[in-house]
Amino acid sequence: KITENAKKSLASLKRENPRLEPTLAIIQAHNDNLIEEINKNFAKAVGLRVNHICLPEGSSKDEIVNEILRLNEDPNVQGLALDLPESLYSSKILNAVKPEKDVDGLSDVNLGRLVRGDSYDYVVPPMVCAVMELLGDLGGKTVLLVAAGGAVGAALQCMLQRKGAVTVSCQWNDLQLQTKFQQLDVVVVGSTKPDDVPVSWIKPGTPIISCFHDLLSEKHSNNQQNNHAAENAIGSLAIAMRMQNMVKTMERWIQSQQYRKWELHCLKLQPLSPVPSDIEISRAQNPKAVDVLAKEIGLLADEIESYGQTKAKVRLSLLERLKDQPDGKYVLVAGITPTPLGEGKSTVTIGLVQALTAHLNINSFACLRQPSQGPTFGVKGGAAGGGYAQVIPMEEFNLHLTGDIHAITAANNLLAAAIDARILHENTQSDKALYNRLVPVVNGERGFSAIQLARLSRLGINKTDPGTLTEEEINKFARLDIDPSTVTWQRVVDTNDRFLRKITIGQANTEKGFIRQAQFDIAVASEIMAILALTTSLQDMKERLGKMVVANDKKGEPVTADDLGVTGALAVLMKDAIKPTLMQTLEGTPVFVHAGPFANIAHGNSSVLADKIALKLVGEKGFVVTEAGFGADIGMEKFFNIKCRASGLIPSVVVLVATVRALKMHGGGPNVTSGAPLKKEYTEENLQLVADGCCNLQKQIQITQLFGIPVVVALNVFKTDSPAEVDLVCKIAKQSGAFDAVPCNHWSAGGRGAIKLAQAVEEAANQKNCFKYLYSLELPIVEKIRIIAQKVYGAQDIELSPTAQSQIDRYTRQGFPPLPICMAKTHLSPPHQPPPKGVPTGFILPTPPVRAPPGAGFIYPLVG
Repeated sequence: KITENAKKSLASLKRENPRLEPTLAIIQAHNDNLIEEINKNFAKAVGLRVNHICLPEGSSKDEIVNEILRLNEDPNVQGLALDLPESLYSSKILNAVKPEKDVDGLSDVNLGRLVRGDSYDYVVPPMVCAVMELLGDLGGKTVLLVAAGGAVGAALQCMLQRKGAVTVSCQWNDLQLQTKFQQLDVVVVGSTKPDDVPVSWIKPGTPIISCFHDLLSEKHSNNQQNNHAAENAIGSLAIAMRMQNMVKTMERWIQSQQYRKWELHCLKLQPLSPVPSDIEISRAQNPKAVDVLAKEIGLLADEIESYGQTKAKVRLSLLERLKDQPDGKYVLVAGITPTPLGEGKSTVTIGLVQALTAHLNINSFACLRQPSQGPTFGVKGGAAGGGYAQVIPMEEFNLHLTGDIHAITAANNLLAAAIDARILHENTQSDKALYNRLVPVVNGERGFSAIQLARLSRLGINKTDPGTLTEEEINKFARLDIDPSTVTWQRVVDTNDRFLRKITIGQANTEKGFIRQAQFDIAVASEIMAILALTTSLQDMKERLGKMVVANDKKGEPVTADDLGVTGALAVLMKDAIKPTLMQTLEGTPVFVHAGPFANIAHGNSSVLADKIALKLVGEKGFVVTEAGFGADIGMEKFFNIKCRASGLIPSVVVLVATVRALKMHGGGPNVTSGAPLKKEYTEENLQLVADGCCNLQKQIQITQLFGIPVVVALNVFKTDSPAEVDLVCKIAKQSGAFDAVPCNHWSAGGRGAIKLAQAVEEAANQKNCFKYLYSLELPIVEKIRIIAQKVYGAQDIELSPTAQSQIDRYTRQGFPPLPICMAKTHLSPPHQPPPKGVPTGFILPTPPVRAPPGAGFIYPLVG
């Protein structure tokens, strides 16, 4: 009956979860095959998979614990049971089993829950279940427990009392044992009866039940021959109960995989006036341990990899676990055209999520880019936000974090080294020598790797045996014939080292005179960074890495990372970098930090994966707030046309950040130098200057409206702003089509200073969304560039250089698929040159070279 019920329950679970493969691991440390056989038979009858681990008899406790710990971390094992000799059932072994996998219910955690009565959180040990099943109604009866100690005895006593029985416990050497036998209704024994205790002591007709850990072992049959069959029946019942427990464990496991309601405990802020420095504010707050934060937002213990106390990588397996969970609302923070004064997009992003979660009790996640050490050690500084709207600890955020940029640097430079090494080897070796190095004999055998077979297929050589290639085929396979003058793949370093911008490589004698001009780029400009930001899975990343074009061969055909055979090595170097890093704001709300492409030379957005994971975690009514680099004309345009195409996600609201000071500069105010005192135009009320500068704000609102998304203007308020100036900006913004315009004080007040902004964003997110892309991918490359130049930048037309035209023609000839456009241009004005402020129009946008990084998946015109 028990087996049949368990079978029906499991079948129901499998119908609801078709890919469910429940697996019970059983560790056995004796040579009794009977237990193994019975476990397998019952598991088969129920529909469970059993993984039987048979350790040698005499295995030590440490050996058993090591096996337990291994199975604890095996994601394919949902339940764990032990069949051990009685002497090995120690606390050390029982408590090594993860409570959530403890099918036998013998760990201290499970027993504590059982005693406390948390019915959902515990399982009753199978032997105890069997005893209770056999005894039936116990109301008012007295049960004698003889030598029934340990975890089983404690659980049994608890369950008997819960069923209304009176329990008395004693050992076999109890002086009053004979008297107790005569007075009690039921006897349960936990170990073999000594010979000096006669059966005649027990009152005739008294039910006697034996419950040993290793009940089915033949060791117990020597002096209880008549009862052995009955004992085996009890043991079989206990094993049936074990399978029932496994099904209950599966129910709990499935429930644990579902979306969990957040139980977030926000950190209190006590803003000071005047506002201290960013680093003082960051260090004054005591962040939560990252594993605590992870649990609060519904992450499972095996979904995070902690890097110290305050940051952790989040595994991509979460996306599969929560694949049926509806996404939350998606908010983009963009800005007006930047000035040296800064507009504070990162600060708004952090202030907004602090307001939503810490003050309005709405789940929210900030998704930010990781800062490059170039700006961090330059004039700009860090990117953790500022004032009372920061990611903490800011030092860890700004410096190294979890090493993603270093991984990109390693992968990028490995590929660069492979290019030059291949050129050298091909210039100095015969076809045969090259072939022997590429396909060496290992242990007397020679074979192509998977990536080499793929290259052979691309070359039209359908052979799998290295010994069958002709000399011509060996030549085609072994020689890439890279034209050194066409190498576009540069080395990178994440430092502003200006003397590496142009270098000469190959000057050592070992390079045999093969010298060429090269350069270093900043690490975040690597195509690998763009790939990291746009990839949707590990497999997708590997495919993108393989497509990267590093040069042309001497026939003008592209040479890829796959051709060099290094794709797998690059993917291995990036295997941890692909996971987003979890951190927190000053008020203890969650933040993902992942990827960091610049918006002027790349697409300027944090990763697709971070956004996708965050959208699942916040729940249907929650918000994910991410940021696009520089002004809306650059970062936001690329967010919509590149990132949204890669992710398939549709934003709900755009928050457009502005400041009165920056608008005054766009209105014709004097130039500003970072660190120098501000001139009086910026510290005194000047409504005319503000009104003139709002043309830039209006232009950015119009750009947002091209994509059909509601826009809320967030005005970062400074103490030098007059109420009249603030009111004027908000009025003009609303008249220009903004859904709302809200003054914000989060820099000085934390999330409390952005409550009105959060309310406006929540309201705007409920508006009708008419999202559309700016252009069709199927349009010619030139036409896509022209649309961006005219509709976004305000250009009259574009001027395509002969070089750009020939490059576009080559990409078309080489069969590049239809790709979005990623304009590389200055961030300081809509045109291609920095000086103009406000909204320049009527200019011609020149397009000298055009590049195509197919791994990143966009066309890359260099227009400034």
